[in-house]
Order: sequence, then structure tokens, then C-alpha cells
Amino acid sequence: MSDTDLRGLSDEALVHFELSSERELAALGLRHRMGNLEDTSRLGKLRKVIARAKTLQAQRESAGGLERGSLLRAHRPSFKGSVQAGVEQEAGGFLKGVADRLGLDEGQG
Repeated sequence: MSDTDLRGLSDEALVHFELSSERELAALGLRHRMGNLEDTSRLGKLRKVIARAKTLQAQRESAGGLERGSLLRAHRPSFKGSVQAGVEQEAGGFLKGVADRLGLDEGQG
């Protein structure tokens, strides 16, 4: 997502984008450590996008006279998960989603 696209997002959408991207980064990092990630450049690209989103949040907080991190604190509770492949994940189901994508069964400890 470009800087222009990020700037067009509302505060809530920007925070949700950051949280969703951080989840995706965690999932990609896990796949990378397991040797199942073909395109490792996605890790760096995703880190840069997250940094842009955080920078934009800091700029908005500064311009609005808000305390640092206030946008994240205000909008994190409304984050329910990322939407990937048309299926919305619940916040608590992140690890289950990763396990499902990796083909791991729940009974395998």
C-alpha cells in the first residue's frame, strides 16, 4: 500500500491496517523460520509498510495534540482480526489460523 493510500485511511482504518500487517508479518516470520516462505523479500516490504503506518499515526497524533500511542489505544479494541481470503479471523484465533495454514492438527501438541 502506498503512502497516498495510507493517508486516505481514517484513524481507525490506519490502526487496523497496522495491526493486520503485524499479524501477517508474524505469520510470514513463522513460515520463514520453518522454511516454507518462498519470497523472503515480503518480510522487508511488510516491515516498511508497518513503519509508514506508525509514522503516519505519530504525525496525526502530533498534529492533533494527542499523546503518543493514543490512536492505537483508542482503536485496538475494535480490531477483530484480518480479512484474508474472504474469511474474517477472530482476534483469539490467530494461532489457530497459522496452524491451519501450515496443516497442523490441534491434537498434535
